[in-house]
Amino acid sequence: MLYEVIKSRRSVRVYDEKGIPKDVLGRVFEAARWAPSAHNAQPWRFIVIHEDDVKRRLAKAMADAWLDDLRADGVPEQEALKIVEEESMRRFTESPVLIVVCLTMRDMDKYPDERRMKAEYIMAVQSVAAAVQNMLLAAHVEGLGACWVCAPLFCQGVVKEALKLPEDFEPQAVLTLGYPVGECKPSARKPLSEIVWVLKSKEGMVPWKT
Repeated sequence: MLYEVIKSRRSVRVYDEKGIPKDVLGRVFEAARWAPSAHNAQPWRFIVIHEDDVKRRLAKAMADAWLDDLRADGVPEQEALKIVEEESMRRFTESPVLIVVCLTMRDMDKYPDERRMKAEYIMAVQSVAAAVQNMLLAAHVEGLGACWVCAPLFCQGVVKEALKLPEDFEPQAVLTLGYPVGECKPSARKPLSEIVWVLKSKEGMVPWKT
C-alpha cells in the first residue's frame, strides 16, 4: 500500500557491491518523469554514473571544495580531512550508481523582471524535488536503497566542471543508489499537531488534533 511504502522508505548509505539492472533503473526514471512540474515543463535532467573513475573524479572535486569550506570555518585539518573522506569520498565511490540531479530553466517561462523570474526558478526547484521524491519511492519499491545528497548546491560550478555538463544543467543533488546492506532504523517524525494548523475565522490558526 502507498502509505506503507512512504513510511518504510529510509535514507540508505551502505550498499551491496552488485550492480543495478538497467530495467530497474529505467522504472525509477519512469517514476521521476511522471512527477508534477510547473507548466509541465519537466525541468529535471539526470546523469547516471556507473564508472568508478568518474565517481572518483566527482567525489574528489566535491571533497576538495568541501575541504576548503571546512578550513575557512576553522575546522582542524585532521578533523576536516576525516569528515571529507567519510562523508564525501567514501559515500560516493562505494555506491554502485550515482545519479546527478540537475535543473534546467530551458522550458520554463521567461519574464522581464527579477521578482517573477525568481518565482519561476523556485517553481523549477520544487518540480525537480517532486521528481526526486518519486525516484526515492520507486527505488524503495524495487528493493533498492537510496540517499538524497544536496551537497552539489554548495559547489555547483565544481560539479559542472568535473562532469563537463551542458551550460544549462544546474546541479541540485546527487542520489546514491544500490541494494542496501543491513536495516535502517526509522527516524523520528514530528507529530501532526506541530506541523499542521487549521485556519478558523475567529480563533485564527489552531493546531491539528487527531
